Amino acid sequence: MLAGGLLAGAGFVGGVAVGSSDRPELLPERAPRTPEEAWRLLMAGNQRWASGRSIHPNQDVARRLEVAGGQAPYAVVVSCIDSRVPPEMVFDAGVGDVLAVRTAAHTVDPLVTAAIEYGPEDLRASLVVVLGHQRCGAVTAAAQALSKGDRLPGGMQNIVTALQPAYSRMTGRGRVIVDPLLVESMVRDHTVNVTRQLARDPLLAPRIRSGGLRVVGAYYSLETGRISRLL
Repeated sequence: MLAGGLLAGAGFVGGVAVGSSDRPELLPERAPRTPEEAWRLLMAGNQRWASGRSIHPNQDVARRLEVAGGQAPYAVVVSCIDSRVPPEMVFDAGVGDVLAVRTAAHTVDPLVTAAIEYGPEDLRASLVVVLGHQRCGAVTAAAQALSKGDRLPGGMQNIVTALQPAYSRMTGRGRVIVDPLLVESMVRDHTVNVTRQLARDPLLAPRIRSGGLRVVGAYYSLETGRISRLL
């Protein structure tokens, strides 16, 4: 478990960084250099978002010009395409801060994995966050299709195939009634599975072993806006 906060005296409650006062946190003068620093910065931003105190850092003309010649994001966020979970907003981050890789239900294939690898390998990002979320529509659709034995049209069937392992683990492979509990269980199971899969990646694993990278699984609540760590 990572400890500490952006400010002296800050701590973690339910996986979320909490400051010692209601004043907006001061952003660090330099970009995070370690996975722990990157995680703390993201979670401090999420605390601001969840409490309605977003400061929208690095979103002005000066920042746009600063990163026009090159980027150095400190984290890669692998998340769903859901319009209610924009990574830069829920982490109160700005231009050039995070590399966002978004797919339906944060599913991964070789091409998506390559995009994720690009962050640590070429841009030296020190953190990868796999972010699942509450009431995921893609997971719900896949669970319903698997329960009924249906196929989704076009390429959407690939989402069903990617989520079948989570469905099987949560249902024992039987056909069941799809309810919110099953969907949430599948989201969390799938998030943990993708996190572990990326941690074994041939390009990422050596960086993890050396301490220069961490892969974290997390969950976003649509209702509270809070992000909690799963793995």
